[in-house]
Amino acid sequence: MFVRSIRTAVGTALVVTLAAGCGGVGGSGSTSGGTGAATLTMMGFGTGDEVARTRFDAANAAIAPSSAKAAEGSFSAQQFLSAVASGSPPDLVYMERRLLGTYAAKNALLPMADCVDREKIDLAQFRPAAITEATLNGKLYGIPEFYNNRVLMLNDTAFAEAGLDPAGFGTQDWQRLSADAARLTEVAGGKLRRIGFDPKIPEFLPMWARANGASLVSDDGKTARLNDPKVVQALEFTVGLINAQGGWATFKSFRDSFDFFGARNQFASNQLGAFPMEDFYLNVLAENSPKVKLTVAPFRGVDGQPVNWVTGNAWAIPAGSPHPELACKWIKTMTDSPAWIAAANARAAARQAKGQPFGGIFTGNKRADEVIFRDVVKPSGNPGFDAALRTVLQTQDAGVAEPLTAAGEEVKAAWQGAVNRVLDGKQQPAQALAQAQQEAQAALDAGNRPGK
Repeated sequence: MFVRSIRTAVGTALVVTLAAGCGGVGGSGSTSGGTGAATLTMMGFGTGDEVARTRFDAANAAIAPSSAKAAEGSFSAQQFLSAVASGSPPDLVYMERRLLGTYAAKNALLPMADCVDREKIDLAQFRPAAITEATLNGKLYGIPEFYNNRVLMLNDTAFAEAGLDPAGFGTQDWQRLSADAARLTEVAGGKLRRIGFDPKIPEFLPMWARANGASLVSDDGKTARLNDPKVVQALEFTVGLINAQGGWATFKSFRDSFDFFGARNQFASNQLGAFPMEDFYLNVLAENSPKVKLTVAPFRGVDGQPVNWVTGNAWAIPAGSPHPELACKWIKTMTDSPAWIAAANARAAARQAKGQPFGGIFTGNKRADEVIFRDVVKPSGNPGFDAALRTVLQTQDAGVAEPLTAAGEEVKAAWQGAVNRVLDGKQQPAQALAQAQQEAQAALDAGNRPGK
């Protein structure tokens, strides 16, 4: 039903020209007092912290006397497509990179080639995986922002209690991983007290598939591969890990009780042995439980090589943007090295004022990261956290992204729905992924159909 609702939303918004008034996201084309200064509108981005605000102010300065107005709320597919269809799109849009292809295929986004040429944006400064994730059929549709790395995070206290060495723990040997997860799991009085290993599904299925030598879609983004035997095997294994720890209902109920973003988080409370996780969580731990003993290691495939499945957001220019040239200049500044470095300095100062360590920010701009982690990030006083940051930096170059497709949201809905049906005991992995394969391929075929 979710996949069908996405198709309905996309089709309705692009076929029907709606009445004016799209929640305030449409391009106003306004100028101020006859000065020729424009006010750019956007969707999907707010300035809720110093990293966002510092770069936002720098981008506004670059287009002065014009300026951009920040949005309230996250990106909304229905609202965005309705604005484009009604001829009142925002000047700028901020969305997950994996979604770009869906809207590019509907001609709702402008290719970025003219923008890149006009503003002389150096694409070499961005990480290749981030550019790949923003490219459909050889055309770039967005300029990358953050670069979300995924690594293994290990609770040293749990490992000591289980008699395991964190240095010997890994994901490359699935039989050994199952055994180690069992040793790390703690059950008391018939109740789960510590999850030994959380595979983070359904969210991380693409990474487990990559670890097993498969991908969820073909390199050209046109063919679903959800029923690949290696994907099925990855789902069987990860679901098996959860079933061995009490089953999905027990596992999820306990996991949902975690104080995930607080001082009593699952590491501080010794409720988790290990899991793969995005890099941002290191800063959460450093801020809320700086004395936690933690080891971070690369997530590895069955061939022993690091697998860093990366995601992130991007800036794009909607078709019909009232001020595409100003939007382009604004995006260039927002994603350029100087803005990121200034933002990192602002975050470091804010953390220092609170007596907290600064763990850096991981961006799609590799040149910015080089300066941030060389000049801005300082030793935290916790050797474990400092070593963790070095591990993330070392794994960045192993980053891979799922190919951009013309039906990114629908493909994701298909494979996540399959995982959830298996976790709920409604289908076996092969059956669930076969159904998801049909759903995803139908969406890809529709998205790639000429004239769409």
